[in-house]
Amino acid sequence: MFERDRSSPGIVAAALSVWSVRVHGTRRRWRPWEEEYTCFCCGEGWARDKLQEALFMLPPRAAGELRVQVERLDAVFLRRTHHEPTEGPELAWWHRRC
Repeated sequence: MFERDRSSPGIVAAALSVWSVRVHGTRRRWRPWEEEYTCFCCGEGWARDKLQEALFMLPPRAAGELRVQVERLDAVFLRRTHHEPTEGPELAWWHRRC
């Protein structure tokens, strides 16, 4: 429902995959359905932004299942990065990490 009404089919799966690659710092070839979401200007933060949007818009059960996966990745991201004090407080926490 979220993908059909608010975005495009497969967007949550693409965002989760792109966020996972970002979190783990792996280098790999992007799958064809991920490539358009991985450009230099928007690929890094875009994926987590889209996941956050999905968490708010999905029905409770689906959001809960997604939240488990996202929180697991977020925990790794928090361990591997540190706070960037020069970033504005209005940004989401994942945009204020380096």
